[in-house]
Amino acid sequence: MVSRFFSPKGGLFLIAGIALVASHSVADAGSRDKAFFQTASGVWSGPGEIVAGKYKGTKFTCNLTGEPNKDGDAGIKLDGTCRVGVFKQPMSAVIKQAGGSYKGQFLDGAAGKGLDIVSGAVNGDKIVVGINRAKLNGAMIARMQDDNAMNITISVKVEDEMVPVIGLALKRDTDQMAVGAIAANE
Repeated sequence: MVSRFFSPKGGLFLIAGIALVASHSVADAGSRDKAFFQTASGVWSGPGEIVAGKYKGTKFTCNLTGEPNKDGDAGIKLDGTCRVGVFKQPMSAVIKQAGGSYKGQFLDGAAGKGLDIVSGAVNGDKIVVGINRAKLNGAMIARMQDDNAMNITISVKVEDEMVPVIGLALKRDTDQMAVGAIAANE
């Protein structure tokens, strides 16, 4: 079951994402969460690897662009692609605040060829979201290493244990930031 979701062609859609855990008041958590998503916005690229399952050892690269939700709620919209050799997989994710948690989807959600985001929490410099598709349950953790580096790990539940299956190290495209800053100042 795990290898079906982590094939080079169909499984890389899992690499994209972000969500929340409110520990204090909802209003305070909302502003902290918005700050996290603002920090995670931008143009990102970097290598990844499938570290477990049938396609263990498969390396890939991703190019993603994240934008905060335009409706004012905490969350993010990601778009881009991941590439394995000559195969290119579109990537997209939407994560939106839903009460004290987060909901959303990767690609077209579990009803299509993607995954549902069923829960989420932001805690400081990282976000953890619960992911689901049929009998597959897991989590994505995205941690900001610094302003220009983010690591993402996707794990799936196997029996009673969470097993890491995908790792991704993204760097912010600072050239895109500089171009945007110049254009805004003209």
